[in-house]
Amino acid sequence: MFKAWFLPKNKKKKHVIDSLVPTPERVRTPVTALEIGMYVAELDRPWLETDFLFQGFEIDSEAVLQKLRETCNFVFIDTTKLKKRANHIRSEQEIPQCLGSYPEPPPKISNFEDEIQRADQIYRSTGALVADFMDRIARGEDVDAKVAKQAVAECVNSVLHSPDAHLWLTQLKNKDEYTAQHSLNVCVLSVVLGRHIGLGEQSLNNLGLCGMMHDVGKMLVPLEVLNKPGRLDDDEMRIMQSHTTLGYELLKSSKDMYFGASETAFMHHERLDGQGYPRKKLAHDLSLYTKIVTITDMYDAITSDRVYQKGRTHLEATKIMFDMMGLHLEETLVVKFVESLGVYPPGCFVEMTNGCIGLVVEINEASRLRPKVLLILDQDRNAVTERVIDLAAMPQDETGSLYTIRRIAKASNYGINAAEYYQMGVLQKGFALGRRQ
Repeated sequence: MFKAWFLPKNKKKKHVIDSLVPTPERVRTPVTALEIGMYVAELDRPWLETDFLFQGFEIDSEAVLQKLRETCNFVFIDTTKLKKRANHIRSEQEIPQCLGSYPEPPPKISNFEDEIQRADQIYRSTGALVADFMDRIARGEDVDAKVAKQAVAECVNSVLHSPDAHLWLTQLKNKDEYTAQHSLNVCVLSVVLGRHIGLGEQSLNNLGLCGMMHDVGKMLVPLEVLNKPGRLDDDEMRIMQSHTTLGYELLKSSKDMYFGASETAFMHHERLDGQGYPRKKLAHDLSLYTKIVTITDMYDAITSDRVYQKGRTHLEATKIMFDMMGLHLEETLVVKFVESLGVYPPGCFVEMTNGCIGLVVEINEASRLRPKVLLILDQDRNAVTERVIDLAAMPQDETGSLYTIRRIAKASNYGINAAEYYQMGVLQKGFALGRRQ
């Protein structure tokens, strides 16, 4: 089934299919008459004999025009899909690709304290939905694109109100539910980054769907390979890597699915230097959405506990990703992603300069080194009455010194767990106590 994807492609103009019949929507067009903006629905030869990645695409560059002229004698242009596809291309091209040109992110509509309850409801219901359609896919059923789009739209709306609330929830991880939770987290993290670089709400909806669907092909990989605790051998690795092709085929055939989701499922393991899989594509072949999902996919995977590794801290993960900029990951997007999370992202534990341990709750965008922190342990590592302090307000400890973060702390070193604090309602109590002091 998969061998055809990796067969060498013959670029010579041969095996022309002269029996193809035009319709009012599909116009037979010689390659000499093609223009940028036209939507190619069919070629005059089998797709697998060409280098074209998708069966249906818009001509969006001179390079694509030239490749069509070298490969085909004529193609069929679909006049009904052009407008939808062209709008998507323009929305991506409107986003600047140099670091200094990105707009400032929009102001938060709400704050963590006011949004966390709604965000939690959305996160839980969407997580259950993702787990359900993962199970359906494993049973051979299709994805309900309409329901998935609705869930993503709710996530986007909540992130626009308070990205901190959803970032905090992505840290409450359960390794037994990794695949479904990872898909949801990649959706959320992608939307957070998209908001930070100025994408509009509809673009965020499309991007979030790409993130949610990027790993659906893994549901069609044998469990003994997917959940193997040790290193995969060569044959197992080939099976695991087939999840990109499986996901692409599944989403491409799903009714009403956003076409960019199938593209991202197929391409999110490609690298800028052409050393990724499955097609060894270069940076210019990768869409903005795919580059974003590649980054958020990697970050969530690195910071999560897996059957074969312990999750790394935010600092460790960002160092790994900075080392991969240029070759694997888009440099400007990695920088903007780290900006969107903050130096101390919501949900991470920190050690204060006085030795106390706290849990970061909300970023102060005007003072990123001074977030809101829930204090949970004193300098002797004894539990304290939890309260939220806003470091940007320059609060002082018992000795009169400013509360300041020294470093990110590993929760495992102190026997603490963010999920437990949340489940016990400590956050809400901590905000209330913080306001009284």
